[in-house]
Amino acid sequence: MTKPKNETPEITIVIPVYNEAGLVVPAAEELVERLQADGVSFELILAENGSTDGTAALLADLEARLAPVRALHLDRPDYGAALRMGILEARGKYVVCEEIDICDVDFHRRALSLLRDDDADFIVGSKAARGSGDHRPIYRRAATRVMSGLLRAGLGFRGTDTHGLKAFHRLRVRPVVERCVVTRDLFASELVIRAQRMGLRVQEIPVDIQEKRPPSVQLIRRVPGVFRNLGELIWVIRVKGE
Repeated sequence: MTKPKNETPEITIVIPVYNEAGLVVPAAEELVERLQADGVSFELILAENGSTDGTAALLADLEARLAPVRALHLDRPDYGAALRMGILEARGKYVVCEEIDICDVDFHRRALSLLRDDDADFIVGSKAARGSGDHRPIYRRAATRVMSGLLRAGLGFRGTDTHGLKAFHRLRVRPVVERCVVTRDLFASELVIRAQRMGLRVQEIPVDIQEKRPPSVQLIRRVPGVFRNLGELIWVIRVKGE
């Protein structure tokens, strides 16, 4: 049964959405149906950011039709800012950060089991951990490993992946979110690194990634911004000690 919007859910799923008119409706409908079949109490936050293809109107329709759906809007394309906004607006005890082209309910189940048993504060679904299955193009798999190497060298990151699926105790991680200083592509990385540095129990679990469409933003266009944000993070965390 669909949960009324005014009930406090156990779980909040947060998904940044940018120019996803061709995917967002069937993906959201399928995710809601599968979560309802699991019998969990949840809300689904779709954090639209700067879309120009009619995505915002589609989200308004989803919000009207599906009680668990909440649509948020940001006036500029910014994945990290949209993810941060969604996390800060979440009401659930646990937050799951998802991708509209993945929606891995198996990850939800495994991560939430660990969180409910209090075996961890923060779960990262790693595409590069032993036992994972990363079916993206080889250049994107290589980019994940290069980025993780840079984060280990520059910021002391302990792990194999920072970007993608995550789940955590909302109240334990909210202070981490509030300390983050970058947005766009490296917000997710800063969130994981700061969680480690602030003493939270961060655990990786392998995931099997089957994307439903090519990435909406070309990798090469993201590179300059990623390096700017990486430099800012190294300055703030390593040099200033913040």
